[in-house]
Amino acid sequence: MSVSVLAQNLRGSEIIKIAGEINELKRQGQNIANLTIGDFDSNIYPIPAALAQGIVDAYHDNQTNYPPADGILALRESASDFLKSRFGLEYAPNQILISGGSRPLIYSTYLALVDPGEKVVFPAPSWNNNHYCDLTGAEAVIIPVQPENNFMPTADELRPHLKGAVLLALCSPLNPTGTMFTKQNLEEICDLVIEENKSRTAGEKPLYILYDQIYSQLTFGKHEHFNPVTLRPELKPVTVFVDGGSKCFAATGVRVGWGFGPAEVINHMKAIVGHMGAWAPKAEQVATAKFLKQDEDVNTYLANFKERIQASLNTLHQGIQQLKAEGFKVDSIEPMGAIYLTIKFDYAGKTTPDGKLLQTATDINFFLIKEAKLALVPFSAFGANEDVLWFRASVGASTLQDIEAIVPRVREALLKLV
Repeated sequence: MSVSVLAQNLRGSEIIKIAGEINELKRQGQNIANLTIGDFDSNIYPIPAALAQGIVDAYHDNQTNYPPADGILALRESASDFLKSRFGLEYAPNQILISGGSRPLIYSTYLALVDPGEKVVFPAPSWNNNHYCDLTGAEAVIIPVQPENNFMPTADELRPHLKGAVLLALCSPLNPTGTMFTKQNLEEICDLVIEENKSRTAGEKPLYILYDQIYSQLTFGKHEHFNPVTLRPELKPVTVFVDGGSKCFAATGVRVGWGFGPAEVINHMKAIVGHMGAWAPKAEQVATAKFLKQDEDVNTYLANFKERIQASLNTLHQGIQQLKAEGFKVDSIEPMGAIYLTIKFDYAGKTTPDGKLLQTATDINFFLIKEAKLALVPFSAFGANEDVLWFRASVGASTLQDIEAIVPRVREALLKLV
C-alpha cells in the first residue's frame, strides 16, 4: 500500500456519507427534511448581530495577521470572566486555550494525554471518540449505554473499565442524544474517578476527564447543566474542558472554541494546536472577546435562540409521541439540551413496498429518506451497534414549519411497511 496504516484504517464520517445520499436526492428535485448535520442554517439562525458587526469591524481594523498560539489575551480574559459568571469556574487566562472550534481542542487533549495503546473510556453513542482513538492509536473502551438512563453513562457501567485507563471522555448535554447528566449521576462518576486515582501509585499517569460542554448554554426547562469541577473541586487538576461559541451562538463557521484545564496540560495542547495551525481567525477572536463582555446582548440572544430551538424539538418530540400513542413502534426522549432529539424507529424485520427487508438502523434510515423525505443519523454513526434502532434528529437547519410537516409524512411511510 502507498499510504499509512492509519490512513488505511481510518473510517470516514458516516454523517457525511448520509449527506451524500441526501444531496443526490435533492439534485433530483426532491425536498428532504435534512435533520442530519449538527449545524445551523444561518438564514434561520444567524449569529448575534453584535458579534457579526464585531467581526466586520475587526476586519476593517486589519486584524488579519497570525494570532498567538493560545489565542489573543483579550479573548482568554473574556472567556475567563464568562466561565466565572456562568458556571462559577475560576480559570486564569494561562489555563485557557483558544482554537478553531472545539475539534482541535478534543484532538489535542487526546494527543497531550494519551500514548498509543493506552485506554480511553467513553460511552456509545458519543461524538467522534472512536475516530480520535483511531487517530492517536489509543485502545478504545466503548461502553454501550441505555435508553433507560437517557443514554448517559452511569458509574456502575463505567466502574469495571477504569483501571489503567488514562482518559474518560464525557459530554453533557450529549451529542447525539440531547440528554444530560443529573447532578447525582455525575457526582457518582466523579467519585469513581477520585477513587481510581487514589489507587494509583506515585509516578503513574492519572485518569483524566475530557469534559465536552460545548452545548452547556443550550438547556431547557428544569434541566440544569453540571460539571465535574464544580461538583468535586479536587478533580480540577485532572479535568480538561471543551467549550466555545460554535453552538450557543449558532456560530459554527466562525470557528472560535475555548478549552480550559490544568496549566501544564493546556500548555502542551497549545504547542500541538500551534503545530497544527488550528487557531481561530484573529478577527473572529477580537470580535468574540468583545461580545462575551456584552451580557445584555448575550442573554437576549440566548433567550430567543433557546426558545426557538426548544419549540422545534418539542414539536418533533410531541409528534413522535403521538405516533407512539397511535400504535406505531416509535419513541423519543424528552429534549433536555443541545439541538438534538433522540428518536426510536423499531422497524427491523419489516419489508418495504419494493420488497426490501429492513435489517439494520441504516436500512431504516434510508427507507425514511426515500419514503418520508426525512433524513436522520443512526446511533451506529456514533459508535453504537447497527441493531441499536435509535437515531439523532438535529433541528438547527430547519424551520418550525419544516418540523411540523415531518410527522404526517412519517406516518404515511410507516403504514407502507409490512
